[in-house]
Amino acid sequence: MNLKIERALISVSDKTGVVKFAQALAARGVEIISTGGTAKMLEQAGVHVIEIGAFTGFPEIMDGRVKTLHPKVHGGLLAVRENPEHVAAMVMFGIEKIDLVCVNLYPFEATIARANVTLEESIENIDIGGPSMLRSAAKNHRYVTVICNPSRYDEVIASMDAHDGQPAESLRAELALEVFERTASYDAAIAQYLAARHPAVSRESGFPPTMVLALHKREDLRYGENPHQAAAYYIEAGAKEPSVSSARQVSGKELSFNNILDLNAALEVVKEFQEPAVAIIKHTNPCGAAADRDLAEAFARAYAGDPVAAFGCIVGSNRPIDRPTAERMAEGQRFIEAVIAPDFTPEALEILTTKPKWGKNVRLLAAGQLWPRYTHRQEFDLKRVVGGLLVQSRDLDLICEGGLKVVTKRPPTEKELADLKFAWKIVKHLRSNAVCLAKDGMLVGAGAGQMKRVDSTRIAAFIAGERSKGSVLASDAFLPFVDGIEEAVAAGATAIIQPGGSKADAEVIAAADKAGLAMVLTGQRHFKH
Repeated sequence: MNLKIERALISVSDKTGVVKFAQALAARGVEIISTGGTAKMLEQAGVHVIEIGAFTGFPEIMDGRVKTLHPKVHGGLLAVRENPEHVAAMVMFGIEKIDLVCVNLYPFEATIARANVTLEESIENIDIGGPSMLRSAAKNHRYVTVICNPSRYDEVIASMDAHDGQPAESLRAELALEVFERTASYDAAIAQYLAARHPAVSRESGFPPTMVLALHKREDLRYGENPHQAAAYYIEAGAKEPSVSSARQVSGKELSFNNILDLNAALEVVKEFQEPAVAIIKHTNPCGAAADRDLAEAFARAYAGDPVAAFGCIVGSNRPIDRPTAERMAEGQRFIEAVIAPDFTPEALEILTTKPKWGKNVRLLAAGQLWPRYTHRQEFDLKRVVGGLLVQSRDLDLICEGGLKVVTKRPPTEKELADLKFAWKIVKHLRSNAVCLAKDGMLVGAGAGQMKRVDSTRIAAFIAGERSKGSVLASDAFLPFVDGIEEAVAAGATAIIQPGGSKADAEVIAAADKAGLAMVLTGQRHFKH
């Protein structure tokens, strides 16, 4: 059957390459129908165009909202060319076949990503005719070629030339799949936006009855968590929060699956701090962290938290990396996999990219300004389970309303209180059951992911060694037994911060009093599984 392209409908918002594409079609004898701004652009470039109103016999109306929703358009796209009844209907109603549709959609995602965009502006950028034409053509891709991506123009022309004017069947099927993926993500973006703007539609729980996701593949990865696992990286369209997904890689090798997880963890830790802060991450856990007025000093103290664990680490900073900090990073035999920060000064880039052996390999990502902290609470935290998805609000809080409650006879000193607040920010980002020891705004020991909380305390104390003397202890959930107090005392801790809420609270508090410890309760836990 002859499927040579003889008539094309072109109507695009993204006009990248469309003139060249239309000229190539016209040069091959293809009649071109077009609409609005696309038609004007093509005519100005010397391409003969039939306006959509002339083709359908019906003018564009309602500010262009209605122009392609017409039987002559969709009949020309959907007709099964080998079906006698379809052919007879085309003859009866004067419907002409359309062999190619080139459409991309109103920029809804880009519109809602703008600051202070109104609901009315967003709604006006919901495309109706475009998705309808794309879906009609994609459904009928046995006969119709459909393009929604400007990067495919040259491929379509090449395939036409190689197959006597008709793109290969395999390419038509591939393009149709791309259309359905695009319209699905487009509709998902609209649903997500409206659900956030109209929480009532999400029911009383705040969670929508149907979870729709619009994710776009950024890249295929070499492998997943392990070499035998295939992997790819998908990102949200229009995400506004500074993150590893929106960060710009300025140097280094390609990112691995595990790099991305650790970079995300590093950035989320340092977002907790307004003062200069650095986090050292291994396997998504902070093994070192520090806050200091001087960023270079913050890095040095963070790295010193557990320099053995820091080998092959990921570094996160909430301030641009400057020359002194880069010089500290590049000292000696340190091996750093990647660094994520708001930005890098030219001097810092020079140092970090020219260090022998690892300079050109270390991955450097600029995430943009982190403060004031982004706290859009309509976003969800998603955790995949086989056959389903767990959805929760993000854990953005640090201390519940009402603040800290001192429950021991001795209140914490000013210094202890500062360290307790620092430790609470860090323990939130350790895997449960989590305990950390901190002193002088520095993480000195961490225990994470243990089945028994007391074991986390022992591990934290072991890592800290002599530095645990005079430290404070943070626990991400309540201390269920007095053994946690006993281990804290043995380590040399002088104050504790924990949520409270255990049946044994009275015994735990009494044990703290007996040992002369100060203890404050947050009333809020931070499990991280």
